[in-house]
Amino acid sequence: MSRINSNIPSLIAQSRLSRTNRELELRLERLSSGLRINRGRDDPAGLIISERIRSDLEGVQQGIKNGERASAVIATTEASLIEVSELLNSIRSLIVEAANTGANSVEEREANQLQIDSAIDSITRISNTAKFGQLKLLDGSRDYTLSGVAGDAIDSVRVNNASFVNQTQLDVEVDVIASAQTGALYFSGDIQPVAGQLASSVTLEIRGPDGVSTVNFTSGQTLDQMVSAINNLSSLTGVQAELINGDPNSGIAFKSIAYGSSAFVSVTRIDRPNDPDDDGWETFRFPDGYTPPEPFDWTDSNLTSANRDAGTDVTALINGALAASNGLEISLNTTTLGVEMLLDEDFATTPSQAATTFTITGGGAMFQLGPEVNALQQVGVGVQSVAASNLGGVNVNGSIQFLDSLRTGGDNSIAASLARNDFTGAQKILSKAIDDISILRGRLGAFERNVLQPNTRSLQSAFENLSASNSLIRDADFALETSELTRAQILSSSGTTVLALANQQAQQVLQLLG
Repeated sequence: MSRINSNIPSLIAQSRLSRTNRELELRLERLSSGLRINRGRDDPAGLIISERIRSDLEGVQQGIKNGERASAVIATTEASLIEVSELLNSIRSLIVEAANTGANSVEEREANQLQIDSAIDSITRISNTAKFGQLKLLDGSRDYTLSGVAGDAIDSVRVNNASFVNQTQLDVEVDVIASAQTGALYFSGDIQPVAGQLASSVTLEIRGPDGVSTVNFTSGQTLDQMVSAINNLSSLTGVQAELINGDPNSGIAFKSIAYGSSAFVSVTRIDRPNDPDDDGWETFRFPDGYTPPEPFDWTDSNLTSANRDAGTDVTALINGALAASNGLEISLNTTTLGVEMLLDEDFATTPSQAATTFTITGGGAMFQLGPEVNALQQVGVGVQSVAASNLGGVNVNGSIQFLDSLRTGGDNSIAASLARNDFTGAQKILSKAIDDISILRGRLGAFERNVLQPNTRSLQSAFENLSASNSLIRDADFALETSELTRAQILSSSGTTVLALANQQAQQVLQLLG
């Protein structure tokens, strides 16, 4: 039947041609943009995943930039520390030269002191001026701030890292559970024919962590005299002597000056008599970790014969975790807290004392290394001041002294050291100062090598994989799209032709009208 009011073939052709044109527009849009997903209707689920990946990509890319910037900060900091290290080495050579009094004049020593003063000033100047942009690096502004440190319990504290997760400050509790000890040997004074005196001549080899010396004693010498002779050599041996219970008749205690397992005392008689059972010389020790009673008691069954004894490191807890220890020094290194402390002698040797607590109130340098802002992707680093007043803090003659004590007029200047014929104080301070700088450089180097560089490589790998995943979801496949474009073009051409034929078909009704 032929109808002209409704041209169904034409409607079908129009519908098909419209669909083909939309397909053609889609292929042209994808080929012109290079993207398979240009709007949500193209792939709703794919768009959601792709946008999340794009957000991750932005965070990862910024994390890579943050790591590179952090590496630049570390490199700038280390460049200044290298200069400080060179200055410390030059000071050390000047001190060693000044100690050679038999071969240099007063004027030369004064010139050395002037150079030392100048080098110390330069170290402090570097501490105050080292910058990265507007950030000061070595003046202590990158260090952690502390509150409530008890001076009678902790002599010095260095916080290397701290995490303030869900808190504005971090409390640190230190509890000594076993005391630090020196190496100690004991010689009884009442076993001699005359109490408190030597019955015969004795030659002793006194050995300690600093060296060894041989001392000769004649018969009849008192134990008081022996103590004085041994203490005169303490700077050479690292061993000191004292009367037991303050009484010559009780005997002598030979002790290492330092505490810890690396400190020891050895007392050996090297002029053995003909009858080894009748030389009247024997020293004793207590077991490791045992605290001798006060007053000393010779009837204590824990005493055993020995000619060598080593000290014991302090055992302490930091926030409930067992700390690593070396003598009076303790340290803890975790992701939430990295701290090093030098405990006061009384506190470290008295476990019965209550625990001490201080607070880290803030500070430090916080580096954001991951794509997300949370504690797991942040690393805090403390960079202490390297000013002369903060380097080389060691116990010299009963007080903590620093590098600036080597200045003219200081307790460890060349003149002061010569006055007491002892440069060991200056030597200890310099050695500690050099160690401080070396350790700081090592920590920063380890942070760069073991944290920053692996983190950057990991983020770069993540960036590559995320980019590939996003491309797979979002980017257009040009081979497929060009193929579909060609198909759509052909269908569009044929659809137009078919539509024209469908329209012409209705005109055939005119033939019926003659």
